Amino acid sequence: MSSPSPHGSPHRRTWLTERDCDLDAFRALVERTTDLAGHPHASAVEQGVLVYDRERLVAAGDRAAVQAELVHALDEGPGVVVVRGAFPDPAVVDRTTAVFDALIAGQRAAGNTAGDHFARPGSNDRVWNALEKAARYDPESFADYYANDVLALVSRAWLGPGYQVTSQVNVVNPGGAAQTVHRDYHLGFLTGEAAAAYPAHVHRLSPVLTLQGAVAHCDMPVESGPTLFLPHSQRYEPGYLAWRLPAFQAYFAEHHVQLPLAKGDAVFFNPALFHAAGANRSSDIRRMANLLQVSSAFGRAMETVNREAVVNAVFPVLLKRKAEGVGEDWLERVVAASAEGYPFPTDLDSDPPVEGLAPPSQADLVRRAVREEWTPGALRDELRTAAERRSS
Repeated sequence: MSSPSPHGSPHRRTWLTERDCDLDAFRALVERTTDLAGHPHASAVEQGVLVYDRERLVAAGDRAAVQAELVHALDEGPGVVVVRGAFPDPAVVDRTTAVFDALIAGQRAAGNTAGDHFARPGSNDRVWNALEKAARYDPESFADYYANDVLALVSRAWLGPGYQVTSQVNVVNPGGAAQTVHRDYHLGFLTGEAAAAYPAHVHRLSPVLTLQGAVAHCDMPVESGPTLFLPHSQRYEPGYLAWRLPAFQAYFAEHHVQLPLAKGDAVFFNPALFHAAGANRSSDIRRMANLLQVSSAFGRAMETVNREAVVNAVFPVLLKRKAEGVGEDWLERVVAASAEGYPFPTDLDSDPPVEGLAPPSQADLVRRAVREEWTPGALRDELRTAAERRSS
């Protein structure tokens, strides 16, 4: 099998398939030593992960050099950094923890069980769109929390200005099972078949569209199940296809690393890094983390288009042309040009993934309506209902 093209190669592949997933090539990338000397602002390397101290990081005089170092660490380095004491005031963390606990209690009282992308529903406590919910519940504690200088420093380093923060609270209760190994949003939330339909340069682009982070809201010894990481795995080009394969999952299970965290520590990582939340083997630790997903300013279209209106206008034509015998390819091209083909962003409380990792997109709904020959009124009603589910 061919090994992945190295960075800078003038002859990169255009398409990736599972046949390109070579475990030996993967091992050659990940079985390397993390270079502390190449990251002069870091304090240590622990299990291949770069560890920074907040005070040293934010006090550095050359901000551009610090950001360049963080970019290198997340891109060409181990792909993951831990910042000790990233949230230095425990009172700020505790106030926000109280908000999260109140939100979880409200969900339980309402009988709502939030699903998890990669763990059995109900095994964890999850608060989707915790950013908006926390801001509405206690705007003062929200402001004190998100004024954090480390979050801004790392987000701007990886994404540049104009980034957007979202947050999901995850609590893994004692006895809670581990997640399966995965990569993250965007391509990480697609099926292997869907991910393979995107050309290789999109696989290289996806990791720079988001930054993943997590803030520890309690002390997290290893037995409580802090996140499992495989340093350097973000560099493996076919990784969005490889992480689902049994051989790669077995390798991750044997070779991952796991660092304990203290309350107020934060970890930031490249979304292409192979990772998974660990099993909580403790008897009394509710492991709470605020999962941060920070998005690039560029992840949006130039124009605002009311695609619901476009689809409603075009749907009778699709039915007519189908009756006249046009092919599936013709119909698909019109659907692709008119309907929203991507299921995110959405409100995962009301629009959760039902089958797979993502809810149906607007285009999925239109395809079904064409296939089943709905009336225009039926599609209009379903589109409106779906739009309401997507609104927070």
